[in-house]
Amino acid sequence: MSPCSHRRPRTSFFIYNTHSLLITHSAPAMAPEDQDPTLLKLHSACSDIKTLLRASEQTEDNLGKAETRLEIMQGSLSAASRRILPLQSLAMSRKALDTRITRAVSPALALLDTFKATESLQGRLVELAARLEAEESRHRRAERLAEYVACVEEVGAGINLICEEVEVVVQRLQEVVEFIGRTKAADQERSGRLREALVALKALYESEVDEMRFEGILDQALVRVQDEFEEMLLRIKHRTVGDFSHHQLGSDTEVQVLRRISTTLAANDCLDICIDIYVKARYRRAAKALMKLNPDYLRTYTPEGIDEMEWETLETAITLWIQHLEVAVKKVLLSEKKLCERVLGDIMEGLVWPECFIKISDKIMAVFFRFGEGVARSSKEPQKLFKLLDMFESLESLKSEMPQIFEGESGSDICTRFRELEKLIIDASSKVFCEFGLQIEGNIDGLPPPQDGSVPKLVRYAINYLKYLTTVNYKASMVKILRTQQTWKGVDGDETDEDLLRHAILNVMEALQRNIESKRSCCRDKVLVHVFTMNTYWYIYMRTKNTELGEVLGEQCMREGYKAVAEESAYLYQKQAWGGLVRVLDVEGLREEGKGSVGRVVSEKIEKFLKGLNEVCERHRGVYSIPDADLREQMREATVRLVVPSYAEFLEAYSGLVQRKGYPSVERVKVLVGKVFDGRMMKRRGSASGDWNVARNSASSERDVRSGNGTGGDV
Repeated sequence: MSPCSHRRPRTSFFIYNTHSLLITHSAPAMAPEDQDPTLLKLHSACSDIKTLLRASEQTEDNLGKAETRLEIMQGSLSAASRRILPLQSLAMSRKALDTRITRAVSPALALLDTFKATESLQGRLVELAARLEAEESRHRRAERLAEYVACVEEVGAGINLICEEVEVVVQRLQEVVEFIGRTKAADQERSGRLREALVALKALYESEVDEMRFEGILDQALVRVQDEFEEMLLRIKHRTVGDFSHHQLGSDTEVQVLRRISTTLAANDCLDICIDIYVKARYRRAAKALMKLNPDYLRTYTPEGIDEMEWETLETAITLWIQHLEVAVKKVLLSEKKLCERVLGDIMEGLVWPECFIKISDKIMAVFFRFGEGVARSSKEPQKLFKLLDMFESLESLKSEMPQIFEGESGSDICTRFRELEKLIIDASSKVFCEFGLQIEGNIDGLPPPQDGSVPKLVRYAINYLKYLTTVNYKASMVKILRTQQTWKGVDGDETDEDLLRHAILNVMEALQRNIESKRSCCRDKVLVHVFTMNTYWYIYMRTKNTELGEVLGEQCMREGYKAVAEESAYLYQKQAWGGLVRVLDVEGLREEGKGSVGRVVSEKIEKFLKGLNEVCERHRGVYSIPDADLREQMREATVRLVVPSYAEFLEAYSGLVQRKGYPSVERVKVLVGKVFDGRMMKRRGSASGDWNVARNSASSERDVRSGNGTGGDV
């Protein structure tokens, strides 16, 4: 029984009781005028309640009838639901099957569309290849090549898409066919079509996809692109390599095409081939640009081979090496770096191009490095110092740019070898200079000075060598070398640069003085030794005065060490060479002679004086030499003042005794003494055979020393 059937009796009972109560308690009828207003209101309310109760009873009856109808309808719906349930399940299964088939067939249809588009692009590739082959203009050819590469990219993208999707498509179709075969969810016609599609796609997957990717027109197109890539790289040439004005390699169009080709090759698993082509092509072009400079000297690079070279040849080779290294780094390789970054910068987020640039640079820089290393390791001959300093300054000028050009980990080997080369140059320069002093001192051969007392070749070479070293061209470089060596040895460098250089040069000067003193001690000619000493020290003083070398040594050192020695030697020379003539004319002995013998003694003295004068003059003409014109003039004046007044006084004192004799006049003696110091009369002989030859070709080495300073060329 429904809930409504339980509630109905209670409601009726309530209504019935309420109605009874209202009738029972109602007051007897009264005339209206006699009724109380309150009672009238109660009667009215009672009437309304009765009406409401009757309406509620009617509504209850209607609800009961509606409930009965709903129960009948609910039963009908339950029966219908039980009949429809199998059909609903079948519809859902068919919808799921439709979804599954669509999910498998739609990618297959898209794959077929991609096949069609790729086949169409392959035909366009053939057409573009023909146009490219026929194009002769460099600019138009680059544009055609850009179109061709773009088409290759589209073909490659299509084939890659096919390769990526075909396996998934086949797998999905395989699953659908197996599902239908297992569940019998589709009719035979539909199942047959799906099986045929599956077989066709499997055959395509197993046979044609790999062929399309590796053996088809795409592979041929990629080979063509590689050839064009190499050809275009080789067409981009360096301008005049001696010109350091800024320029970039290749036009914007060419660079854009090369950049696109490189990314295309990288995207098609040809990155190694791309890098190999780029490195070989650009190395060939860079090397060819440098070969225009004719760097044949680089073929000789071992220390032994460099030692065998003539000095003039080696000197020229080092000069060219300095120039060519700067061209290679600042012009050729810097341009190659910029081109490399522009062409290969998009590959692997910019990680590839630095390696490629270093591969190009490594072989070129290695050739320059090995020549420099060979020079640094070759024999330490004195004349090499200036060329080593030139090399050092060249490396110093490049030092700040090397890490910028050959940057990162890839360029560390080149930068390391550069620093090692600079260390070798510093060490070689220091050793050459140190050994220069040792070789001077070690040249003490026990032989006398030159036979004419002239300045030895060793002294002339050493002074000019040091003068050239202290010029503005080499002074700062030599100080850097000495300071660096001092740092390497761990010496506390409190002294100034000037003091450091002065100390080093004084060591050489002291060695030179010891060599000079050694020759003095071996000389048996008492006049020659003073001529030699005077000439040599005067040469040192005059060639050092008012020069950078003189500033380094200091005026006091020059005056006390060289000028004073030269002046003392000049005095001793006069005393030894001319003092005897003056003593011959000494009148002290004549005072003791009797009057009868005075005339005879005077004549003997004059004869002896003239004979001695003739011997001295002959000896000076044939043996002694004073090459310096200023010194020669000073010695002429001093000698005339020493000799002529003595002769004049003697003649004047005994004029009565010598009037009848044909003795030379004072003026004649003055002329004779003066002619002794005439440059045309004083014979200049070569140095003794023991003079030190500081180079394999001394003339060349001295010319090298003199060429940098005009004041040092008056040897």
